[in-house]
Amino acid sequence: MKILVCVTSVPDTTTKITFTGNNTKFNKAGVQFITGPYDDYALARAVELKEKLGASVTVFNVGEADAEPVIRKCLAIGADDAIRVNAEPIDAYFVAEQIAAVAKETPYDLILMGRESIDYNGGQVHGIVGEMLGIPSISPVMRLDVEGTTAKMTREIEGGKEDIEAQLPLVLGCQEPIAEWKIPNMRGIMTARTKPLKIIQPAGQDSLTAVANYEMPAPRGAVKMIPADEAETLIKLLRTEAKVI
Repeated sequence: MKILVCVTSVPDTTTKITFTGNNTKFNKAGVQFITGPYDDYALARAVELKEKLGASVTVFNVGEADAEPVIRKCLAIGADDAIRVNAEPIDAYFVAEQIAAVAKETPYDLILMGRESIDYNGGQVHGIVGEMLGIPSISPVMRLDVEGTTAKMTREIEGGKEDIEAQLPLVLGCQEPIAEWKIPNMRGIMTARTKPLKIIQPAGQDSLTAVANYEMPAPRGAVKMIPADEAETLIKLLRTEAKVI
């Protein structure tokens, strides 16, 4: 079994975000980057399947050289090798196109990734990849077991959960509790330095979209405390000031 795990390099959630170029470009200066948390779940489950079924795990990233520490951490956790497309991940279609190009050249039984990245939260890539490859795409997957060529999954749906089965190959968008995050040990960190990291140039066309402008969310307003016995006052404020009812 061959598993491709697609990971994103995203700003740490505690990072202070700023923009340059008249608010058209994200400012990377001083930013600490991490593996996308949902991608961490996908990688953890892939490593478990590797240990259980003898699968091979390849990490895939679309990013520039500054993404390599994130990739090396994935290798330290248990992936066998890695591929980096040397390009900025501009939009979902462009990233999906790169994944599909690699998967067409080297078919994989499972293509795993997080249900979404935490920078843009689009949740689009897995669906586009499935369409490009002509294979099923399922998300968000909370449980994954593989028996032969059959994947047994649980995914979250509106108001509940759904148990489903599908034949490999598949593209899956993962979320907790599919697996628990894994922390690399010292041996993993040392061996990650020598694991293959292949750098390739982007395939296909350039991005179909361009950023017109980034905006920071409005600052939080003052808090008004309403006594518990003044429900009418609360309702009035929700209607006239907050305008949520």
